[in-house]
Amino acid sequence: MGLAVLLALWPVAARAEWHEARSDHFIVYADDPAADVARYAERLERFDKVLRQLTKMPSEPIAVPNRVNVYVTGDLSTISKLVGQRNVAGFYIPRAAGSVAFVPEHGGNGGTNGIDSQQVLFHEYTHHFMLSNWAEAAFPVWFVEGFAEFFAPTRLRDDGSVEVARPPMYRARQFQTGMPVSATMLLTGDTTTIDRGALYAGGWALTHMLLLDPTRRGQLDRFMRAIVSGQSAAKAAESFGDLKQLDRDLSRYVRSGLRYSIMPAGAVAKADVSVRALTPAEAAMMPVRIRSKRGTDRTQALALLPLARRAAAPYPNDAAAQALLAEVEFHAGNFPIAEAAAARAIAADPKSIDGHILLGRARMVQARAARDAAPERWRSIRRSFLAANTIENDDPEPLLLYYQTYQVPGQTPTANARDALLRAHLLAPQDRGLRMQAARVLLETDRADEARRVLGPVAYSPHGGRSGVLAQQLIAAIDAGGAKAALARWRGTPAPAAADSEDDDDKDARTG
Repeated sequence: MGLAVLLALWPVAARAEWHEARSDHFIVYADDPAADVARYAERLERFDKVLRQLTKMPSEPIAVPNRVNVYVTGDLSTISKLVGQRNVAGFYIPRAAGSVAFVPEHGGNGGTNGIDSQQVLFHEYTHHFMLSNWAEAAFPVWFVEGFAEFFAPTRLRDDGSVEVARPPMYRARQFQTGMPVSATMLLTGDTTTIDRGALYAGGWALTHMLLLDPTRRGQLDRFMRAIVSGQSAAKAAESFGDLKQLDRDLSRYVRSGLRYSIMPAGAVAKADVSVRALTPAEAAMMPVRIRSKRGTDRTQALALLPLARRAAAPYPNDAAAQALLAEVEFHAGNFPIAEAAAARAIAADPKSIDGHILLGRARMVQARAARDAAPERWRSIRRSFLAANTIENDDPEPLLLYYQTYQVPGQTPTANARDALLRAHLLAPQDRGLRMQAARVLLETDRADEARRVLGPVAYSPHGGRSGVLAQQLIAAIDAGGAKAALARWRGTPAPAAADSEDDDDKDARTG
């Protein structure tokens, strides 16, 4: 399916009714009436409050750049084409440049035993929540997915009450012939050999029992503490006693009729949501924005470029339109044109964070292509990222890019640059590439213990891919010989990209 056909699936700007709803942890965009968009954002914020209440995590507003941007658009077919996979009910991409989720407006209700778009979003947001609040916790893969599946079927009732710990009926087929995988295998076996569906289902069942069965109370906490302390999985599994008995208990637990809880109305406070209609320029650019924020390579950006230029042309003095045009031009490889568009965005609004970021990025790429290491040129580039940081201190992207300005011949990152990168990681711990870069900085400054903790979530990630394998190797090297051994292993292996990484390892598309 060509990009032009895909873009045709979205309504034209003249008929659009795009609204933006903001809450403490989300920004929702939808081509719907204001009340509907506000209701959608309020439900997401209620879900966040459920997670915080049950995990005893404080609820505090976060900076706008760190909120999850949710695009509600099209139907299942639209989402599937956007992600490039069939039968996808929604997907999420974690990154320092802004975590995004895409879900359908129409369809995706899941039926009796299918997964719906809300369950996909709740599953993925639970991952985001875990990484944001337990940033250095190296949870085993069965628990990472089991915990997300535990909360995915959460029902937010219209009367304000909430159903928690419901069974994910879309996993029912995995239990048709009994337990899809034993607890012993999940705890001590090689989980890379387990079928993905079985891993999710088995992880959910084990997590459900360990969280809710009173006879197992405290065992999960002891297991996690043992894992964090560096014990092997087999040793840590002793927290559960006889594993054969655990297998029998888990099978019996799943067959016995699973309990779920109802949080009464009023137990979860109502969320504050603000709504605004998008400006004509923002609405005109929305089809471009959706595709660009999903992520494009150069070929895709070139295909998107005619629409981006056409949509932005009536708005040469609009900061949002010109910054988005600069983004598409940048990914298409038109760096001088991207620089000019970014400059127009800043002229229209000196506080345009995207404008400053894209101006600096376009200039940085051109300086590298010219092999220009002149200090004054790089100081000028850094000023763009410092300007963005001044506007919003808690935006991780300018901090990351500031560090990257020192990754040129003849320059060594300063202590301030290293601190900026580590600060970016603290603000966006869900970005796997940024996490790997932070680990490298820690190793280079002989902080092996901290680097090991930073690498742990990547090593255990069910979607770790190549980064996960490298993280496991680096942890082994740290354990064997400290920071020097890990750096020797890493020598010649470039740190994974962050912010605009579109590695399939960094997204999780879920099928309906």
